[in-house]
Amino acid sequence: MTRVLIRDYPHRSIALATNSHVLVFRHTPSSADRSANPLYPGSGNVSQTSVSSAGPQAQTPRCMVEFSDVRTTDLSDYRNFSPQPVHGTLGLITVNNDVFLCVVSAASRAAMVRPGETVQKILAVDFHCLNRSDYDHILHDEINPYPTDTVDEEGFEQGYGRREPILEHPCMALKKLLSSGTFYYSSDFDLTRRMQDRSYDESTVALDSLDAGFLWNSYMIQPLVNFRSRLSQSEKDALDASGILTSAIRGFASTFNVPPASSPARSSRTGLPSTMTLISRLSCRRAGTRFNARGMDDDGNVANFVETETIFWTPDGVCFSYVQVRGSVPIFWEQQPGLLPGQQKVSITRSPEATQPAFDKHMENLELAYGPVHVVNLLSAEKPSEVEISDRYRYHIRNSTLNNGSEKNGSARGHELLQLTEYDFHAETRGPAGYEAASMISRYIRDSAEGFAYYLGEEVEERPKTPQGEDQIYRRSTTILQQEGVFRTNCLDCLDRTNLVQTIISRMAVEVFLSGRGERATADFWNRHGTLWADNGDALSKIYAGTGALKSSFTRSGKMSLAGAIADARKSAQRMYINNFADKGRQNTIDMLLGRLMGQTPVHLFDPINDFVTTELNKRAREFSSEKPIYIWAGTFNLNGKTEGINSDLSPWLTPPVDPSQQFPEIVAVGFQEIVELSPQQIMSTDPARRQQWEAAVKRTLNDHAQRHGQEEYVSLRGGQLVGASLSVFVKASILKYIKNVEGSLKKTGMSGMAGNKGAVAIRMEYANTSICFVTAHLAAGFANYDERNRDYRTISHGLRFQRNRSIEDHDTVIWLGDFNYRIGLSNEKVRKLIEVGDFETLYENDQLNLQMVAGLTFPFYSEARITFPPTYKYDLGTDTYDTSEKARIPAWCDRVLRKGDNLRQINYNTAPLKFSDHRPVYATFLCMIMMVDEKKKEKLSRELYEHRRGFIGNSTATGQADDSEEEDLIGYDPIEPTLPPASSDRRKWWLDNGQPAKSDLRSPAKASASNTEEAFGPGRLNVPEIRKEATIAFTASTAKNWNG
Repeated sequence: MTRVLIRDYPHRSIALATNSHVLVFRHTPSSADRSANPLYPGSGNVSQTSVSSAGPQAQTPRCMVEFSDVRTTDLSDYRNFSPQPVHGTLGLITVNNDVFLCVVSAASRAAMVRPGETVQKILAVDFHCLNRSDYDHILHDEINPYPTDTVDEEGFEQGYGRREPILEHPCMALKKLLSSGTFYYSSDFDLTRRMQDRSYDESTVALDSLDAGFLWNSYMIQPLVNFRSRLSQSEKDALDASGILTSAIRGFASTFNVPPASSPARSSRTGLPSTMTLISRLSCRRAGTRFNARGMDDDGNVANFVETETIFWTPDGVCFSYVQVRGSVPIFWEQQPGLLPGQQKVSITRSPEATQPAFDKHMENLELAYGPVHVVNLLSAEKPSEVEISDRYRYHIRNSTLNNGSEKNGSARGHELLQLTEYDFHAETRGPAGYEAASMISRYIRDSAEGFAYYLGEEVEERPKTPQGEDQIYRRSTTILQQEGVFRTNCLDCLDRTNLVQTIISRMAVEVFLSGRGERATADFWNRHGTLWADNGDALSKIYAGTGALKSSFTRSGKMSLAGAIADARKSAQRMYINNFADKGRQNTIDMLLGRLMGQTPVHLFDPINDFVTTELNKRAREFSSEKPIYIWAGTFNLNGKTEGINSDLSPWLTPPVDPSQQFPEIVAVGFQEIVELSPQQIMSTDPARRQQWEAAVKRTLNDHAQRHGQEEYVSLRGGQLVGASLSVFVKASILKYIKNVEGSLKKTGMSGMAGNKGAVAIRMEYANTSICFVTAHLAAGFANYDERNRDYRTISHGLRFQRNRSIEDHDTVIWLGDFNYRIGLSNEKVRKLIEVGDFETLYENDQLNLQMVAGLTFPFYSEARITFPPTYKYDLGTDTYDTSEKARIPAWCDRVLRKGDNLRQINYNTAPLKFSDHRPVYATFLCMIMMVDEKKKEKLSRELYEHRRGFIGNSTATGQADDSEEEDLIGYDPIEPTLPPASSDRRKWWLDNGQPAKSDLRSPAKASASNTEEAFGPGRLNVPEIRKEATIAFTASTAKNWNG
């Protein structure tokens, strides 16, 4: 927990203190503030209660901030400001030129995803003013936690008139919004991202990795994110671990315990319950109330966009996750409020041609984040307004770049990544079956539900042996499957109909997961599942429309009762009133929270010590950095769907007879293609069982070799699979302490982008301070299809993304390995003759991949070692004879390894004589230079710089007592142009030792000389402040009469 402390004299400062660290804020008035208000900080002028912010001409407010160890910080002048500990800060906001610090004053546990991963619901917040004490005793009164419906468009309580200004806090409307029970946070994990996109080794929540699209306090917390970016790594880790900085989502989170008798998952840990969790993340990109936020904006953001994740966890460590999204129809449309349904007219505001670019942005962003998109449109086929929207929706999907290709994303016609299912919910549920008939939608979407798969993680334990034969125990989570696509469901409001259908889709996904394990769920399990989704629907509906969801009684129980119908009628009437009379005020408050009001300016934070230390450390990085060589083995093998090789001797490939220094590489990356037969049934979904069998065979081969030579064994770091393509990375157990941020990602390219017969699997990591990415890919087949292979490369390179939107190219070291399917452009007869005489040079001159790379059409800036082995495809099984079938395919180097990185040198490139497939496996070994940072040296240098800087600036820190007027020159001024130095002041010169202040010592040129005080611009008239650092100014002879001799 965090304490809120305050110091009143000599300068008002607010501190957030934990048991280990303290974060101190102190407002720094500008010269304009002081000249306009000579009695600063207390002018006696109390801000109005309007939620509007400062005018357009307002200057950026500035605050000094300091983060330090609580043991080295003098807090004796501080007193408790809040009666109870708080749960961290949501950030800073400016209202009418006053700066407020927002803290979470009350919270309760809402969900527990897995042990140690809790979600807290925010129940109350407080706003503390940094620059004046006028509001210190206003905001502590308890308030109704759901009162934002009674705030008018100017932020006043309706029905109470205008109160005296002193009686209402400027942030009252914000407090009511944030205390409404719709905001959530977690100190244990990144709540803005689905489980599939989180790293296993996250021990704290790093603010710079959060998804800004779901981070509702992003505007308020951004100044602190910027401040954090300037800290050293150890200070960043300490700040993250302190829990002082809090990230909030809006939406819903809840967990139900599933007792063993009701749990469908068999567990070896009897008596322990499983958990089912539902988390909904409402986007803040186009946030607003029902009639104020409809359709889409020009950046492709849609209203009421929600990502909902169903999570099921068992005590054995099995974790299932499934994500789907909802959102307003992505066209430009509006709807006017009205007391009668007929008055709520829908109008489409842009032509199809003007809409398509923004529509494409929206769908491309979805595909980039989730993979192929299956749209489920529930709008009516009878209501004219909904028919008009559906017609336009259908038009834009038909003309989408995801379906028709574009030069921009390099996809070809036929690479369809967008499907549409139209299901008139009202018409389908009008019969005697009622809402139960909605489940019939499963017939239309089942193929996608099975093809998209789901995320599946498991806890594994490995016991690698040391060279001395001792067991080492490693327990960790590993990814078995990844979700490969998403359903995007909508109705008009994306509330009632949408929530019911999403419940059905969630159930379908859970059933697919359970059927794969040979398990079935009980009625009690599905009742709990339905209750979670009904609660979710109510929560999202209250946020967007002001009332709970309609049809929720059916979602809970599977039946619609008379009481439920009456409740729906009451909710409809309440919605009409709220949407017509209260939504404008709620919208203004939301816009203020998100920093969208005219004239709103974010707070600028500066730290005169750490900002300087960070700059100096970057300049002197070589003093604490060094390079360490490691070896990497990377290999690729197209298995042609064969399984007999699992029990074969894989050592000629995995442990080849290379130089002894490379026989035990630190990292082994193994890529397989066609790990299963690519039949029509197989290519739609991923079965991890075959990959796990091959991983076991690879690890057995590596560790048998290590044991024979007295070397340490390997552990599996991570694996990933896209139907037939898989990638597995193994590392020596001793280097695990250097490896962090291990992530995996997939990208489909085959069969219109919906199936996984072609595509890529990637795994990235950071080894010490060097980022490494491995990619295995299976590109389009066919002799003449090199253009399509080039497009496949561009699709993968552009579309495959890791966390923080990292691409493949955002790494120091990149290694591609796989069946790229490029062929040799010569006749079959000539190729075979050249192979017989060993003329690989001529073959390589006609190799499609070589020619396309030279032309810059694929794999730009990548390199390949010289090929000294015969083509790897296509052989008759079990022989060294190239294809003798009727097709008589031309031999080719389909299987390749490419590299990129200044720190990477390839040593070997060869093939291995394994004959159970029609391909030959290929391997490459590399020497990779890893950047290592000596954290002790860096910390020592950092401390020296810190103490030097602190001694230099004295008390001009957030906890110091220097006069405000001395602090302006410590702010890091930005240059007006990138090539120019920062601006100087009367005490700060950029040309003197990194802009530090200077003391000038003026000496006369001769003993007989004296200063000429009569000269207007002579040295006698110079007024240089006396500050500690000395500099001598030399003078040359001049005709000016500045010196009298």
